[in-house]
Amino acid sequence: MRDINSLLRQIPKVDELLSNALLGQYVPGPLLTHAVREVLDGLRSRIKDGQVDVIPCPDVLAGEAAKGYCEYQKPNLRRLINGTGIILHTNLGRAPLAEEALDAIREAARDYSNLEYCVLKGERSSRHVHVEGLITGLTGAEAAMVVNNNAAAVLLALSAVGQKDVIVSRGELVEIGGSFRVPDVLAQSGCRLIEVGTTNKTHIRDYEAAVEPGRTGAFLRVHTSNFIMSGFVSKPGLEELSDTAIKHSVPLIEDLGSGCMINLAEYGIHGQPVIADSIKAGVDIVTFSGDKLLGGPQAGIIAGRAEWIAKMKSHPLARAMRIDKLCLAALEATLRLYFDPLTVVEKIPTLQMLCESTEKLNEKAQMLKSLLADWAEITIVTESSLAGGGAMPEEGIATVAVAIDADIPAQALERHFRTGSVPIIGRISKDRLILDMRTLSTEDFPYITARLKTAQGET
Repeated sequence: MRDINSLLRQIPKVDELLSNALLGQYVPGPLLTHAVREVLDGLRSRIKDGQVDVIPCPDVLAGEAAKGYCEYQKPNLRRLINGTGIILHTNLGRAPLAEEALDAIREAARDYSNLEYCVLKGERSSRHVHVEGLITGLTGAEAAMVVNNNAAAVLLALSAVGQKDVIVSRGELVEIGGSFRVPDVLAQSGCRLIEVGTTNKTHIRDYEAAVEPGRTGAFLRVHTSNFIMSGFVSKPGLEELSDTAIKHSVPLIEDLGSGCMINLAEYGIHGQPVIADSIKAGVDIVTFSGDKLLGGPQAGIIAGRAEWIAKMKSHPLARAMRIDKLCLAALEATLRLYFDPLTVVEKIPTLQMLCESTEKLNEKAQMLKSLLADWAEITIVTESSLAGGGAMPEEGIATVAVAIDADIPAQALERHFRTGSVPIIGRISKDRLILDMRTLSTEDFPYITARLKTAQGET
């Protein structure tokens, strides 16, 4: 019969294990002590659960602690390789930044800056000045400001309206990722939601009928970026809705979500509203994300009429939602790239991936195939990518991928790729691991090759 108490008494003390020679190569301190305690606590739990009959020798326990210590040394947030083909993959960090944006972050981070200081006047300034002129120049808006994400931008815009009625089409009461719902955001602003129309059809007369002088605060148009309704559907155009808003002296707010700054139709990507078109149509306040189709850092951008932007800048919530200096630096650098339409697509990774031709993708696939062919059966396949991040939910983008058929099951290979020092994320289809060229660069190929070699070596 097992004597649990006897086993528990045999567990080494923390100090005894810390003095083991195997741990002498590591810097003593709280992290190493924590690693040792984790091992001993785990051993104690296994004894009580009846899983241990013999206490491992100190070297074995020290080896486990060393392994844990090395794991703790690794950063939790780290680089990985996206082979899914989903460009704005929210779980994988959305938009990779342009080199110019990375340089701007380093410059802003390593020293002091004029974040809220006017060098010419020698007095306090606003952080919005660094990007406001760029946003208005690109969109045609009278004024602009930036907060930490688009949900915050929508909340701030609604809060600036005051605790009044906000009229929204039923077909636009969307839920975005993480179960965040437009009605919930609206409720937090203190406004009262007034639903009009039906799920599939809303007419301008529906907005007209819902207006109550003195109580109606705004019309809200929400771009249904993460789903599509088709068939027997209709809604008023922006210009018609803007004219009606002007008629009743209320602002028209548009949540555009993804924030497309250029017309992507010439690259075969249709149906994406451009920010400048909304401003031109008469929208008073437009909100959109910085880290989706714009291709920058996480940010919520607000552009529109000066009177409304001024109210938002002075609103008490503005400070709670303000953008960090590193994101601001990256956003400024990203926006500046848009002023050169000849190079913007090749310089911003999101746009480059969205617009890359299948011919170039096939060239990359052939290159990767030649590197992997000695280690597995490689097939080049045509697939369909997605933009991700709630953008273009049903508009597949033709792409090219490599299918890896190795000596081990696809699930085991996928796990092996995913758990390397640089995780490689792919997908499984027809019992093969698929790596999509649209979200891979040639710089990723050595990691993929090395990982496949080790996978085959483990069989």
